[in-house]
Amino acid sequence: MRIVIAGAGEVGSHLAKLLSREEQDIVVVDDNAQKLAMLDANYNLMTCVGSPMSFKTLKDAGVEDADLFIAVTPFEECNVTSCGIANYLGAKRAVARIDNYEFMKPEYRDFFTAMGVRDVIYPEFLAAQEIKTAMKRGWARNWFELNNGEIILIGVKVRDNAQIVGRMLKELTMSQHNYHVSAIKRRRETIIPRGDDMIMANDIIYFTTTAEHVEDLRKLCNKTSYKVKRVMVMGGSRIAVRLAQMASSEWKIKIIENDAERCRRLPELCPGCEIIHADGRDTDVLVDEGITETDAFIALTDSSETNILACLTAKEYGVSKTIAEVENIQLIYQAEGLNIGTIINKKLLASSKIFQILLDTDAESSKFLSLADAEVAELEVKEGSRITRHAVKVLDLSRDVTLGGLVRNGRGMLVSGNTVFQPGDKVVVFCLSGHIHKIEKLFN
Repeated sequence: MRIVIAGAGEVGSHLAKLLSREEQDIVVVDDNAQKLAMLDANYNLMTCVGSPMSFKTLKDAGVEDADLFIAVTPFEECNVTSCGIANYLGAKRAVARIDNYEFMKPEYRDFFTAMGVRDVIYPEFLAAQEIKTAMKRGWARNWFELNNGEIILIGVKVRDNAQIVGRMLKELTMSQHNYHVSAIKRRRETIIPRGDDMIMANDIIYFTTTAEHVEDLRKLCNKTSYKVKRVMVMGGSRIAVRLAQMASSEWKIKIIENDAERCRRLPELCPGCEIIHADGRDTDVLVDEGITETDAFIALTDSSETNILACLTAKEYGVSKTIAEVENIQLIYQAEGLNIGTIINKKLLASSKIFQILLDTDAESSKFLSLADAEVAELEVKEGSRITRHAVKVLDLSRDVTLGGLVRNGRGMLVSGNTVFQPGDKVVVFCLSGHIHKIEKLFN
């Protein structure tokens, strides 16, 4: 597949790195030659220097033969325009990053289709959705529902007091058949586990299960369920605004923002929320604003380091659920080892959305996990595909892959060694980054 990416900023560069591992034919377009040189030197891709809104530049990049054109520059006007040009020149599908929620409304979809934009990606909206999901399941680090909730993937950090700590997976499967351990994140390493692997304290475990067994899983990990009512947000960013507009009717939200001009605008943007002009890094401010009576604390400033430290501070004051926006990819691995709860990263969320498009699935079917160097997707088994020929235990799958669950005739179930897949089954596949398209071949 030939993919042209317009924009070598944070999102474009990260996406280019991911897709280059997938053995795709990648071309990155940007007018900053220095950024392109760094990508060209380190990854298996091609670059083209020039404006993404130039017909000549896009022709030089070979956009007329592109299966997918992705515009992720920092400027939505440039993204929409370049998608229109790419579509005119012959690109089969064009995707634009946007910064305006109005552009996502269904009544304007035909307008963007006419402009040549097949899909739009709004990273701040994706982040707000992710935060809202995390708040509803406070005991879990990650929560992903596949096929309308028939299969659920849950990431949980286990402590010494969990029943499963210190036990091998093969021991657990002798007595438990209502979940599947799909992956283990241990410090900087992601493990696709086998029977001899042991669960250790402070591991992040990714379980695949069905809706009726979620409560059993929570008890197994010795986690406490609680309801969020009072939320404190540090930083009046665009993510904070989107979250407030989504959830202010469900939770009592207080936003602390250090910029006076931004504070003046927030009441109009976030109706029903309490806006405080103060420095959230000041612990006296947090105490005065009721941090000790807060159920959830969300740090959304421009600084990843500030967000991590703020969440650690909130934990010290007894806040049950903390969420930090960490945009520095390198800091994610360090943050995972700390007691800061859920981590949000817009680059990974945008990448997830584009992976969904690459897999040609609907909007809820795949996810790139920001807390693990792994991918999870729901793939449909096609008639005559290789994966239907044998039971799972004799398929000789790579150690980098596990099959966590399946949906058959609308009903979710777990996968065992004796499972034989049938055409039409939708299978939850968990694998290390760079392997998803290799696995996809088994299903076609």
